[in-house]
Amino acid sequence: MFQSFDESASPAQGPARLAALRAVLSAEGLAGFIVPRADAHQGEYVAARDDRLAWLTGFTGSAGFAAALRDVAGVFIDGRYRTQVKAQVDLEHFTPVPWPEVSLATWLKEQLPEGGEVGIDPGLHTVGGVMDLEAALVGSGIVLREVANLIDQVWPDQPAAPLAPVSIYEDALAGESHGDKRTRLAADLRSAGHDAAVITLPDSLAWLLNIRGSDIPRNPIPHGFALLHNSGAVDLFMAEEKLSPEVRAHLGNEVSLHPVTALESVLAALPGKIRLDRNTGPLALKQAIESGAGEVALGRDPCILPKACKNPIEIAGSREAHLRDGAAMCEFLAWYDDQPIGSLTEIDVVKQLEACRRATGALKEISFETISGTGPNGAVIHYRVSEKTNARLEDGHLLVLDSGGQYLDGTTDITRTLPVGAVGDTEKACFTRVLQGMIAMSRLRFPKGLSGRDIDSVARAPLWEAGLDYDHGTGHGVGVYLCVHEGPQNLSRRGVEPLQAGMILSNEPGYYREGAFGIRIENLIVVQEAAVLAEGDARPMMDFETLTYVPIDRRLILADMLTAAQRDWLNGYHQTVRDKISPRLSEKAKLWLAQSCAPV
Repeated sequence: MFQSFDESASPAQGPARLAALRAVLSAEGLAGFIVPRADAHQGEYVAARDDRLAWLTGFTGSAGFAAALRDVAGVFIDGRYRTQVKAQVDLEHFTPVPWPEVSLATWLKEQLPEGGEVGIDPGLHTVGGVMDLEAALVGSGIVLREVANLIDQVWPDQPAAPLAPVSIYEDALAGESHGDKRTRLAADLRSAGHDAAVITLPDSLAWLLNIRGSDIPRNPIPHGFALLHNSGAVDLFMAEEKLSPEVRAHLGNEVSLHPVTALESVLAALPGKIRLDRNTGPLALKQAIESGAGEVALGRDPCILPKACKNPIEIAGSREAHLRDGAAMCEFLAWYDDQPIGSLTEIDVVKQLEACRRATGALKEISFETISGTGPNGAVIHYRVSEKTNARLEDGHLLVLDSGGQYLDGTTDITRTLPVGAVGDTEKACFTRVLQGMIAMSRLRFPKGLSGRDIDSVARAPLWEAGLDYDHGTGHGVGVYLCVHEGPQNLSRRGVEPLQAGMILSNEPGYYREGAFGIRIENLIVVQEAAVLAEGDARPMMDFETLTYVPIDRRLILADMLTAAQRDWLNGYHQTVRDKISPRLSEKAKLWLAQSCAPV
């Protein structure tokens, strides 16, 4: 299996590791040290070597950071992880801090009223992050001091850096050669007056050069850095042993290979205006440029937006990947409904679902650790089942099942909430409100130029009417055989990027009642130009094409709560599911699908 069920961190290990870190703080004369989740590439997911936050605290969420001071250690987590963190850290030694409601600067000023020096590793903090923190600390007496990473000094068995081989991503799947991409982006650099751009994000590098890797589990990306020059040439900083002769030939003569250790010296020797993304570029790279003949030009990673706006080939591939994945999901759901109540555990569910995806013969990886949470575990938004937490599916409970696959032609992400036996009306009412929000986003037409924060409330309104809400975004961007979480697009209160045609997003409202149950319903959608309506005016409008086709469990819907328009959408969706997916199913699953797609 791709997924394992071992415990990757333990609260019991935290106190001794925190004590070792504090000994170094004392020796260095530091008041504290900030431990980010991020690695030098600033991607969301990190290799085992870079999982410093989990090693120190036990917290394994994909976002957050810690600030370890002499007498207190805060673990900063957003709304997705406030239940999870309490189970993963030693609460006598680590204090969960609700972030971003409480900022790091505010917390530091409260904890260090006399000021002091707080250590940071400049290779792990972005330019913008450091600039913003320093600005917020002005007048406090608290100073950031750049130091070699203190966690690395006290982590005796720190894993080695990953060296997984790089593979070629064929032009027929990418829809554009890497030469054409480099030429297109180089023209943008010239227009901006920039001589080169630093690329740190692994998925940007993979997209630009039409390569993939496996340095990070679940994400087909290679670790490395790149310099894109305004001539279209690229300096690639990557371990040579990761590149086969075939990959080197694919890259061609305009891509020069260098060891990763040469990056800062090459930047120091580079003249001209060098673009660095303030949100993803490490402070150490800014300092390297400024130490030489170059001038830092803060600007967006040139790959970010082109990567987000999928071309027709990528969209066509994603459609096919979702139909394939949808058939696998339906085979699983037919199996699930055939199992006796009380016979399954959360791990049983994960194993069977992965087996159904593997049976397609096209699965390369799962796109993230499958979330299989029943009862109270379902209320942990990013729950990861382990042998220790594995729960049995009991009559009357709900099961939140959030999963996805990595296929060469697309990355999938789908959540379905399933009943276990007879479920109560409270759960059904909450489920129906979540469904109403998902339908509202699916049906939405909106003026061109709006961003995620402008429309996020559409999915929340049915829950707000009942005094309910959820503590995560409504949707995140998704790559094409790349990361399942991709920026800059998202549907959330923080989503400021205008939504453009070709952007793939999740549509996943939910509701979570701690200690009781969780609900989430998720389809992937792609932004497109909306058809012109006869009664409309000339303003350009956008809407969404649904990519995910899997039934939504009708047993959890209180049909009387649905409006006529909502009912029509759901019935139309289910008819389309049946039309698209049925030809791909076994005879048994076809019968199940026909019953599951019956009109509401």
